[in-house]
Amino acid sequence: VSNNYCFVIPNYNHTQAVANTIEALQHYALPIILVDDGSNSETQTLLEEVAAQYQNLTLFRRTINGGKGAAVKTGLTIAYEMGMSHAVQIDADGQHNLADIDILVSESKRYPSAMISGRPVYDDSISKGRYYGRYITHVWVYIETLSLTIKDSMCGFRVYPLSACMQLMAKQPLGDRMDFDIEIMVRLYWQNVAIRFIATKVLYPPDGVSHFNVW
Repeated sequence: VSNNYCFVIPNYNHTQAVANTIEALQHYALPIILVDDGSNSETQTLLEEVAAQYQNLTLFRRTINGGKGAAVKTGLTIAYEMGMSHAVQIDADGQHNLADIDILVSESKRYPSAMISGRPVYDDSISKGRYYGRYITHVWVYIETLSLTIKDSMCGFRVYPLSACMQLMAKQPLGDRMDFDIEIMVRLYWQNVAIRFIATKVLYPPDGVSHFNVW
């Protein structure tokens, strides 16, 4: 894995799941940028303890909760300023199959100018609200792009080519909340950035904390 790759993790009030994720990511020996998006004091304390354990972890705290998109944009900017060429976005809730990181990064190395995204494969743990919400979103993305190229626009498990992202963010304000994942993909597509998809299993643990809102 190239040293030009790093991980970006937006976090809002996730504790044990994000700690477990960061521990698992040590296997890759890559820089990790953890953006705390105005979490509560309990989460802040845990994240400080986690950051003290790992030399490859950069913890950045946003004092006010701005939303997932705001946190990811902060992380991507920090990654670019650190000299990274690509950032692997991973959600903090433990839903992503980290075993697929090698596949996403390998695809990114084959197509370095492309955005590589997970295409979720679900089991029965997905809620009906989330399932139908995703379906409606896919229809709207088709209307926006008039293309079936974008197989899934909501998966937060993806590899960003940072130079293209910085160009986009410099000229176009992007959503600060859950709309960010969808908007940045559609706008990169409009910017002629290729979007490639890798099937990946997604699990919604019954005790997990989710900030998803179907509306």
